[in-house]
Amino acid sequence: MTSAISPEQLHSWRKQLDCGFAQIDAIFADCMAEASTQLSAEGFDDYLREARFLGKMGRGPEPVLNFLQEWPPVQQQVGEDALSPVMAAVKLINKSPNSKAIAPFLQSLAAVARRLPTQTQLQHYLDLSLLLMERTSSSIHGVHKSYPSPSLDAFFDKAPLLLGVLSLQGLSNWVNYGIRNYSYHPEQQRDYFSLNSADSRAVLQRERHGTLLMDNTRRLDLYLKALWQMSEVLVPYSTTFDVQHQPMPYFDALGIRLPDVYDERAGISGLDRYRAALAHIAAHRRWSTPIFADNFSPAQRLAIECFEDARVEALALRHYPGLRRIFAALHPIPLEGACNPATHSCLRHRLALLSRALLMPPKRFESPQLQDWVQRFHALLALGESSTSEIASLALSYLGKTRLQSDQLPDTWFTDTEVDYRDDNRHLWRFHELSDDEESFEHPKQTPPEQELKTLPPRHYPEWDYTSQTLRPDWVSLYERLHPSGNAADIDALLTKHSALSKRLKRLLDLLKPQDKVRVRYQEDGSELDLDVAIRSLIDLKSGSQPDVRINMSHKTDGRSIAVTLLLDLSQSLNERARGSEQTVLQLSQEAVALLAWAVQQLGDPLAIAGFHSNTRHDVRYLHLKGFGESWGDSVKARLAAMQAGYSTRMGAALRHAARTLSTQQADKKLLLVLTDGQPADIDVKDEQLLIEDAHQAVRDLDNQGIFTYCINLDAAADSYVSHIFGRHYTVIDNIARLPEQLPKLFMALTR
Repeated sequence: MTSAISPEQLHSWRKQLDCGFAQIDAIFADCMAEASTQLSAEGFDDYLREARFLGKMGRGPEPVLNFLQEWPPVQQQVGEDALSPVMAAVKLINKSPNSKAIAPFLQSLAAVARRLPTQTQLQHYLDLSLLLMERTSSSIHGVHKSYPSPSLDAFFDKAPLLLGVLSLQGLSNWVNYGIRNYSYHPEQQRDYFSLNSADSRAVLQRERHGTLLMDNTRRLDLYLKALWQMSEVLVPYSTTFDVQHQPMPYFDALGIRLPDVYDERAGISGLDRYRAALAHIAAHRRWSTPIFADNFSPAQRLAIECFEDARVEALALRHYPGLRRIFAALHPIPLEGACNPATHSCLRHRLALLSRALLMPPKRFESPQLQDWVQRFHALLALGESSTSEIASLALSYLGKTRLQSDQLPDTWFTDTEVDYRDDNRHLWRFHELSDDEESFEHPKQTPPEQELKTLPPRHYPEWDYTSQTLRPDWVSLYERLHPSGNAADIDALLTKHSALSKRLKRLLDLLKPQDKVRVRYQEDGSELDLDVAIRSLIDLKSGSQPDVRINMSHKTDGRSIAVTLLLDLSQSLNERARGSEQTVLQLSQEAVALLAWAVQQLGDPLAIAGFHSNTRHDVRYLHLKGFGESWGDSVKARLAAMQAGYSTRMGAALRHAARTLSTQQADKKLLLVLTDGQPADIDVKDEQLLIEDAHQAVRDLDNQGIFTYCINLDAAADSYVSHIFGRHYTVIDNIARLPEQLPKLFMALTR
């Protein structure tokens, strides 16, 4: 390429560059040859002039080296006119304390231009970069003095990756979040813009296009339970941050790992792609048996995995034929003859061809060899479900009869061989790993009871950061489960203990009960016989006609429409002894809740009871004690009897989750009643005000949803914080010993 340029011309350009860095000599001829063929005469002159400026800027050889190499491909994407705004940005960066960021800015410019191919888009990127520089280098820790931005060079380094998964608007949102939250925290700011912090990755996933796993875990969990009778924790892994090695779906004892986001592809939605991956994994869980891998070569293992994947999918299609459309659309279609055995190992290519053929309905294939193995495969499955060991024998036979000498070549053909909805088959193999090493004699780690696996996937909730006035997206992981059961007779004993109080409450309840009852007729099950319908049915029966079996009726009240959720703080402090009582706060809370549940049952109002506690933001536990659809019976009493307290009080997430189910109730008034004995707190939060402000924001959000929130606080010093969270909607009970009496009365006063 350099032969077309005369040495004299090259020397003239080198003299025009007027730059003494020796590193330039190694690349100068190639850069000039590329630039002279791609740029116009005027553009080439501008190119040399700006390179000369960069060389004399006093910032070392990196800026001019990067510019000489990167600008020709950049101008091919966005045009020569983009040079002026790019250099204007460089000069602004050079005038600031951030001159070290010029080199990474120019180095990443070509990759950025491939994602932003118009000058308008590139200008938006330049404006965003300058905004980041201005907002993160003007002051630090409140001291108004210019400092280098801790994050500008990291941002330029990650910009190509970010633009690969975000739109320009999404990138702007991501950058603005980092500026708002970390502009005065240099270390946290650098972690954010380097994609090293959890907050950074969470915001990135929120802004990504496609179907997010965290938004659909509940639907996919129900899909697994309904179709495959399986319940597994679905754990996302990122496909963004590891460019060199893209992981595959897999499952182990801790759950099923899936990509954090799926885009629509080949007419298959992201949600259906998740369903395809889960169906394949579920089929392995049902029909695959691990076999020892030590006696198989890598090529043999590859063949066995291909045949076993095809076998479990064929068995899955027997139960759910509709999966074939999704599998077929997502499976690559390798072209026969695309791999050249003279230059590449074609084993993966041949197995991909076979895998595609096994997935399709039985038909005649052009290749006699392919047709033969498809027939053998279907003949084996025609005898039954077969087994992993039987299909392994067929795979080894295939490998032995189709092997080529070129299969040993180091260069492997990968094009159209990756079936991305399939897992990595780590579950398929066992290894003989026993030895005389010391570590072999260690006992396997046991999972402590308190670290039991959660049976439902987490729900992710935001958390309010009052310092930056923003919501941290998906900051809290909340796990919900049914509370363990105890002895229901213990609750009956508590109600007997308070029988005198129950009688007084009963008289008050009679005054609250709505009197305008509405008769609901034609019920198969009801509270009493509907005499008119019963006589008519008897006449029909004796006359030989089909009688109507809906001979009962029931009644419903038409004058009171309220749904209530009672949310209990089950933090460790409830185990302390109550003032003026021999009982703990937890025991008194049990009595109060039992009386309240009994009272609400008398009124007929829908009531749900749940407790919560937390162990950092990654583990907020929400325990169901009574659902809206459950009646006051032994199962609910048994859960109340087993109530235990522990851990901390992250209230905001619990409030948001309680509102999720309460908002679905068909009622004119929705009341969320919170019973707590202290302020929101957690062990991973040093700023006491943070969780108080988050709970306050949660209450405001619930109020906007039409949910009335009221707090009963058992802390005598609660006024300092509870009024900020709940406004005037709270009551502090100083004498906790009177809680069993006060709680039902307070409820009746609120719902009168």
